[in-house]
Amino acid sequence: MSNEDTAAPLLVARALVKAHGGTEALRGASLGLRAGEMVAVTGASGSGKSTLLHCLAGIVRPDAGTVTYAGERLEEATEKRLSELRRTEFGVLFQFGQLVPELTALDNVALPLLLGGSGRATARERAGAWLERFGVRGQGELRPGELSGGQAQRAALARALVTGPAVLFADEPTGALDSLASEQVMTALAHTVRESGTAVLLVTHDAQVAAYADREVTLRDGVASPAGVGV
Repeated sequence: MSNEDTAAPLLVARALVKAHGGTEALRGASLGLRAGEMVAVTGASGSGKSTLLHCLAGIVRPDAGTVTYAGERLEEATEKRLSELRRTEFGVLFQFGQLVPELTALDNVALPLLLGGSGRATARERAGAWLERFGVRGQGELRPGELSGGQAQRAALARALVTGPAVLFADEPTGALDSLASEQVMTALAHTVRESGTAVLLVTHDAQVAAYADREVTLRDGVASPAGVGV
């Protein structure tokens, strides 16, 4: 058995329960994620995939169960601490990118660095390097409405990774893209995270996208199977 197989998980959810109104989205879901591992979470619409991701990223708090990141219990953390983690340790990529429409692609990517205290020149230089890595440096001065869907999503991916997060949460990152743009985004994502050692939790309904992951976890009726490491 390799060291990778026995490595302790970086992020662990245990027995998560979360209801929206009167509907239980999670009913005891558990999942483990190692450093440098890409895990795809699949399942039918309404199975709780996005809710699980949001709980793991500290965006919403579970009603019951625990989420542990590098030994820290996130459900007990303050909102200030959760915001700090999302700014420094976690990157989040959503289906529609959610770029700030008034800012250029370059300034969108630089934004997390500026919020973290970096100077403008340094932030823009690093942002430009990330746009170049994803093949959209030439579109850096365009605003999101002037970009194609694939270009905008690659810019959003650059923004999610520009701070060098330990974990990237990607929620249906190709759901709004055609097959070619989807392949471009996933190829860029897979190459970059393997190079950097970033762990990825990838929520998708697309089997071709899930195939990029090291392993797949399926959610049914709010329960994950197989749960994987550490749970």
